Amino acid sequence: MDKMILFDLDGTLLPMDQDRFTDYYFGCLAQWMGPYGFEPQALIKAVWRGTAAMVANDGSRTNEKRFWEVFDAQFETPASDSYRHFLEFYEQGFAGARKATGFNPRAAETVHRLKEAGYRVALATNPLFPRIATEQRIRWAGLEPEDFELYTTYETSRTCKPNPQYYAEVAETLGVRPQDCIMIGNDADEDVPAAKVGMKVFLLTDSLLNRHNLPLDDIPHGGYDELHAWLGLV
Repeated sequence: MDKMILFDLDGTLLPMDQDRFTDYYFGCLAQWMGPYGFEPQALIKAVWRGTAAMVANDGSRTNEKRFWEVFDAQFETPASDSYRHFLEFYEQGFAGARKATGFNPRAAETVHRLKEAGYRVALATNPLFPRIATEQRIRWAGLEPEDFELYTTYETSRTCKPNPQYYAEVAETLGVRPQDCIMIGNDADEDVPAAKVGMKVFLLTDSLLNRHNLPLDDIPHGGYDELHAWLGLV
């Protein structure tokens, strides 16, 4: 038996259209930060730059530190103030983005059945968000943070998808070999690279992203019925 099942979150356990969610998220963030002097377009550009810096992170520091290095350089506002306002947003304003997500009870059912079957389960969501935002999105999917041995966030992760080193980092943190892991995601560009470090991959097609039309013939894929059959949960 493969010891560890890794799930992606956005578009996998939490159904969503990624572009629609991003629009809602940025809209909520701009509305929250506006009273503190952040012009919407400049704010969004700075967030994208910080995000790009995290995606390109070389592992020398956490994604959190990499984001704020780049974000703070765009503004004259004291870094401590920016950080505090962002934290308040995630505590009080981020919930507005939930409108852009869906819900599938089979997500929580699948996680619980896997655990009952003796598998270990972790959440390998791209660590671009702080812990508080990730925990909220877990709950939107009908799960609890405690359902996972690990859920990756920007505070502790030092790499991001699609860098295969992200998957190696996750396996090392969990104390398992990549060869003993199955990565279940919905993004061909971001989740399939797990195979480069030896993980098996299954693509859930309910909210499939395949921006470059990668051939999927050799990659197990399908909906929850196919996933359950592939995992032997039938």
